[in-house]
Amino acid sequence: MNNISVVTEFYFLDFPGPWDLKLLQVSFVILIYLSALMGNGLIITITSLDPSLHTPMYFFLKNLSLFDLFLISAVVPKTIVNFLTHCNSISFLGCSAQVFLVLFSGAAELFLLTAMSFDRYAAICHPLHYDVIMNRGMCVQMVVVSWFCGGFMSLIHTVNTFSLSYCRLNEIQQFFCDIPRLLAISCSEHVSAVIVPILINAVLDFCCFVCIITSYSYIFSTIRKIPSTQGQSKAYSTCLPHLTVVVLFVSTAFIAYIKPIFGSTSFIDLILSAFYILLPPSLNPIIYSLKNKAMKTGLEKWIVRKLWKKENILIVLKE
Repeated sequence: MNNISVVTEFYFLDFPGPWDLKLLQVSFVILIYLSALMGNGLIITITSLDPSLHTPMYFFLKNLSLFDLFLISAVVPKTIVNFLTHCNSISFLGCSAQVFLVLFSGAAELFLLTAMSFDRYAAICHPLHYDVIMNRGMCVQMVVVSWFCGGFMSLIHTVNTFSLSYCRLNEIQQFFCDIPRLLAISCSEHVSAVIVPILINAVLDFCCFVCIITSYSYIFSTIRKIPSTQGQSKAYSTCLPHLTVVVLFVSTAFIAYIKPIFGSTSFIDLILSAFYILLPPSLNPIIYSLKNKAMKTGLEKWIVRKLWKKENILIVLKE
């Protein structure tokens, strides 16, 4: 039976509680998804169209928004469809695609957040050499590395996970396909071959987190030396949101993936999993970008430009 799957589909957990509570939960998920689509879509549009935002920081933000859209779109649409059709199943191929996209988005986003911390370090600690350090070639290389490493790591984990045998149990104790819950229902004798890469990946993620914290320790040390209070406030307003995103994303993802391997699944574990899928994509545009003055200015320019074009079209139609 090794490496032969006799399971053709998997089943997710249903939303807990009576119908009214389920409807409320799904409505909340839909609201979060729409806000994530709108917020990240605006960031991608504005940073692409406004020439004043063609800088390393906003180049990274645009790619972060792409990863956020991949992450939340890999899970939420299927969850909504399952609820509307009263069916909690997903095909074997669909489950593997979901695992790949979630892992790819999460890993690539963590590498990108590490690159963004280095960008902030260069901007604040070495402002005179910032343009030389964070030149266009360096920024493109960092983003390419994020995409490549995310894809490579997720491909390894996905292939390893779905090369296992799934014989009888096909109910995943989760709202989406993730590796810890798939390992729990596998009947393969080689589960350790998948757990070891997960632990190695966890170590790499921890190293990225240490790099981010180290960068910000130097950043905050430099900020404290700024003589003006206004300058310190501006620097903190740029860095603290990024650090908040990193801590939220890394902590919830780390606990959600590591804890089920060593213990039983609890309702808190499911909530943590939902946190790292839903919260970062929906909160990033709010706390990281749309509160930024340059982003607000770019949004206003874009809206005015759209309204101006629409007004000209109406004038032509009237004539």
